[in-house]
Amino acid sequence: MSSTSNPISIKLTEKRATSGQDIHGTINLSYDSRYDTVVINSQIEDSSGIFKFVELNGRKIDYPYPRLSIFEKDISGQKKITFTARTTHRPSDASTKVKFRVSIIQEHKEIASDISYLILGN
Repeated sequence: MSSTSNPISIKLTEKRATSGQDIHGTINLSYDSRYDTVVINSQIEDSSGIFKFVELNGRKIDYPYPRLSIFEKDISGQKKITFTARTTHRPSDASTKVKFRVSIIQEHKEIASDISYLILGN
């Protein structure tokens, strides 16, 4: 889904992971207009399991929710955001698909988004 014309993109270092393993992501932001937040959503397919965010731009955080909002004032001027997420979810099947989605939000409206996937296995 990434495109050179897309003002935001997300890349995951890992393509496959297991429960308890750190997932590393990089968001590239080339949006030069005004915005309120960058939002990272994680979703484990066919599950109520979640990822918790444990690091943002090299700083340890403890954010136990699948949706992380990052205010523009907290990243002002940065074009690259890095994060680490982790889950304790174990798929009921051999593996399941995981989606990480990043969005630029301005006045409650989504300006642009991108998605990256990985496989979570046992």
